[in-house]
Amino acid sequence: MPADLTPLVVALLVFFSSIVSLRLGISVAIIEIILGAAAGNCGLQTTAWMTYLATFGGIILTFLAGAEIDTQVMKETFKESLIIGGLSFLAPFAAVALVCRFFLHWEVRAALIAGIALSTTSLAVVYSVLVESGLSDSRIGKQLMSSTFITDMGTALALSVIFIKPTWFTLLFYALSALVIFLASMYSHRLFGDVRYNNRVVEVEIKYLFLLLIVFMYFAELGKAHAVLPAFLLGLCMSRYFKKDSPHHAVVKRLRTVSYAIITPMFFLAGGLRISFPLIIGGAALFLLLFALKIVTKFAGVYFFAGRYMPGAGMYVTLLMSTGLTFGTISSLFGLQAGIINQSQYSILVGVVIASAVVPTFIAQKWFQPL
Repeated sequence: MPADLTPLVVALLVFFSSIVSLRLGISVAIIEIILGAAAGNCGLQTTAWMTYLATFGGIILTFLAGAEIDTQVMKETFKESLIIGGLSFLAPFAAVALVCRFFLHWEVRAALIAGIALSTTSLAVVYSVLVESGLSDSRIGKQLMSSTFITDMGTALALSVIFIKPTWFTLLFYALSALVIFLASMYSHRLFGDVRYNNRVVEVEIKYLFLLLIVFMYFAELGKAHAVLPAFLLGLCMSRYFKKDSPHHAVVKRLRTVSYAIITPMFFLAGGLRISFPLIIGGAALFLLLFALKIVTKFAGVYFFAGRYMPGAGMYVTLLMSTGLTFGTISSLFGLQAGIINQSQYSILVGVVIASAVVPTFIAQKWFQPL
């Protein structure tokens, strides 16, 4: 039996992505998505371990985004974040659903899936770009992540309310998530403050955080729900442990180091692997229409208020709010598995979602990054 080449190819892609990113000054997430798409169309197949690591990578990025939000800034800018994040969801959701239903003549539920998939903003992409740009600790970065969370909350609620039928396991997932978040936010200091566990080579604190996130993933799968939002809320509720003046600030820095080495790259590589160039080329007109519709409606909903509430960063914020990945692919995959959309529609939607993770991010970083 020949050795499996997949891990070797993936390791090469992860390493090469980092080199190219540093040489070109472009977010490594973009490079990983592009190389993943190229590798996927050259024959690299997604495996079960890759899918699990990719899901885990998205959950870790979401947790880190929540952990690095300043809750005081979030409270002070809640109205602004609600307006920007709310319009970032509503404008593309309504426009895409209406165009797909009445212009493209998609079935009603398929049009709604398209609206949900293209209304998203990827918290994982936004967070990664802000960290690499050194803006995650800035007021603009924190307000941007808050707005992105509002958008993703709208997307998750729309998908759940319109399509997902809750079961007892779904209720168990939400109840358990609330309990884990409460207990972790109240009592994690006992672990973080214990000198027997602090700064040890076995990294007890990081293994503890991994355990909490994997608990979310397991019960989310059991309840046919999604662990992204509970992971963000957990990070948000635990953010006081990780402030710069906190003795536990090093924990989140080590978590980021461990995760960025191999786990989070799998999230972006797997996103690229979902792109089918032949299907997108076959539906190029539809692809361009939906991509343009997403970007235009994001600008229509976000640009004015972003410029008003974050002076000097309006274009940068709008471009990053136009990105999509996590919930966009989740929504599209749900539609495909439920028989709401077909394979061709799925490929076009995922292609648009991933293109929106690459193109606006590249433009934002290259020409509109705030000083």
